[in-house]
Amino acid sequence: MSLYQEETIVALATPNGIGAIGVIRLSGPDAIKIINKVFKGKDLEQQDSHTIHFGTIREGEKIIDEVLVSLFIAPKSYTKENVVEISCHGSKYIIDAIIKLLIKQGARLAKAGEFTLRAFLNGGLDLSQAEAVADLIASNSKASHQLAMQQMRGGFSNELKALREQLIHFASMIELELDFGEEDVEFANRDDLKNLVLRLIAHISHLIRSFDLGNVIKNGVPVVIAGKPNVGKSTLLNALLNEERAIVSDIAGTTRDTIEDEINIKGITFRFIDTAGIRETQDIIEAKGVERTFEKIKSSAVVIYLFDPEETKEEELETILADLKAVTAQNNSQLIVVANKADIHPFKSSRADVLQLSAKEKQHLDLLEEALLQAVNVNLLNSDEVIVSNIRHLEALQKTEEALGKVMYGIDNPVTSDFLAMDIKQALYYLGEITGEVTTDDLLENIFSKFCIGK
Repeated sequence: MSLYQEETIVALATPNGIGAIGVIRLSGPDAIKIINKVFKGKDLEQQDSHTIHFGTIREGEKIIDEVLVSLFIAPKSYTKENVVEISCHGSKYIIDAIIKLLIKQGARLAKAGEFTLRAFLNGGLDLSQAEAVADLIASNSKASHQLAMQQMRGGFSNELKALREQLIHFASMIELELDFGEEDVEFANRDDLKNLVLRLIAHISHLIRSFDLGNVIKNGVPVVIAGKPNVGKSTLLNALLNEERAIVSDIAGTTRDTIEDEINIKGITFRFIDTAGIRETQDIIEAKGVERTFEKIKSSAVVIYLFDPEETKEEELETILADLKAVTAQNNSQLIVVANKADIHPFKSSRADVLQLSAKEKQHLDLLEEALLQAVNVNLLNSDEVIVSNIRHLEALQKTEEALGKVMYGIDNPVTSDFLAMDIKQALYYLGEITGEVTTDDLLENIFSKFCIGK
């Protein structure tokens, strides 16, 4: 244990502000000893783990508050250290007074993410699980919660562990060959190694592709509503949000900038962006809005192209959709084509890829919602497949894939065992970066500094 971990840390674990209760957390070898100095009630050093005790926190004879103290004795705690949680009244004065008193007794104020960092350093979590804790706290939808919970419980870690173990076996066989270099022996069967590397590359490529879904689930799916002026884009946004968020007018070009808002559809957060109508215009402000529309289309995961069947001929629609499909294909985004005002004049066409609805009358909005869920492949989330949602993990997987490609080249164009071993070690290094088998102080500081204090 480092000197750093021999210190006992303290922080408020609940949000700042006035509330019914506040929870103050202590972790470290002296956590129970420190609280026992200021607690009037049972002798906490004589109590069992996972017990709760009522009493008062006192500074000398002065009572600061009546509290409940929960004990978690090492290693049966989140940090694998002695942990104490003090439930007090949620007054800022009381919380500050208790924390100052505990610091006076030998604790120090915790840094951001330090409790979870200790859980990682003490083997309670690997690095990817620790990062999932922050994602779990930040989750704002059923899907993002489910994704973070799966990773925190080790779904991603278990997959990576299995991949590393297979590679480590071959790495050790090749290292053995190097020890007997003069005898020209081969312990690692090259055909078996090639089959393994091909399987690993296929699996890692699958994980890399899953990031598109994982990222939008974690951060919300950006959806652009695009179309010509006055086709009902703002009306559709209002209908989906069930509120008057955007200005609706019969005057073409009313929306001159982008308007954004969020909606939750069956556990997935969609960030809807209502844009300026796409048309040629001499109005400088409106032209700027049209320019921003195309910028938003390029950065979106889904584009809803809304059109008025009465104002749009099928030949014109084909031309517009061809252009939009080129843009969405280039950005790997999905296109949903919607004919509005179906209550007045339905779209008569043989095209099967056009949804028909009435934004004004709120008809068939459920069909659009279902199309949105299909566009982000939500079924994958409901399966047991691991989904990557962390950009750091994505970059490490991409580097792993590149290193495995070098291993394949070395097998197909026979190189000496030392070069092959070097490329396998490189792949193992990048996989290890994800779970924390390989770490640096800078990496840990970068990850845990983004946590809230108290976690």
